[in-house]
Amino acid sequence: MKFGVVTFPGSNCDQDMIYVLKDLLGQKVETLWHKETDLKGVDMVILPGGFSYGDYLRSGAIAKFSPIMSEVVKHANKGGYVMGICNGFQILTESGLLEGALLHNNNQRFICKNVFLKPVSKSAATNKDLKSVNTYKIPIAHGEGRFFAPKETLQAIEDNDQVLFRYSSIEGEVSDEFNPNGSLNNIAGITNKTKNVFGMMPHPERAADEQLNNIDGKAIFESILNHCS
Repeated sequence: MKFGVVTFPGSNCDQDMIYVLKDLLGQKVETLWHKETDLKGVDMVILPGGFSYGDYLRSGAIAKFSPIMSEVVKHANKGGYVMGICNGFQILTESGLLEGALLHNNNQRFICKNVFLKPVSKSAATNKDLKSVNTYKIPIAHGEGRFFAPKETLQAIEDNDQVLFRYSSIEGEVSDEFNPNGSLNNIAGITNKTKNVFGMMPHPERAADEQLNNIDGKAIFESILNHCS
């Protein structure tokens, strides 16, 4: 499978993503600069974490106007795969490729810590090889990660099996106690209706290397490889 990792001004997780995909998983990776308009024939575009354009206005609000995003939108609308992590998730909502919005954390603070995720969707490629009875320890690092959507939109997301993950306890309990940022329904990630665009706030690329003593995030990438190629 061939991946393209986009770098925006302010991206800081692009090299981490390239390392995981290329060195740990042995995949072909193209580096994509935000001013380019050629996706170089990739199968999946990755929008990495960071602070594109310094998070001015709103996180992802300026990055959606980068030249490459028009091609990313076309790619997604034709059924191509796109994944946004943290700032990338914010860019996807700003671009209209995913529903809802990512608002300031309810404590108005930047949060950087490990959280536990409970897989929800049974049909999304990111989740198909994950065990719903398990939880996955993945780090978060964001100041604007509170998922919000109007009531009707939120219900449609739930009904259409679009919720990828919920914040939970290590045992899988989903409650306000284990919600780090105030996201509605403890939502940590969603997919679109056609299940080819994925967004999540936690960073699986930071939990994919044995040297970090945590490879829970690697399982998400392996599921993608098995069901998106």
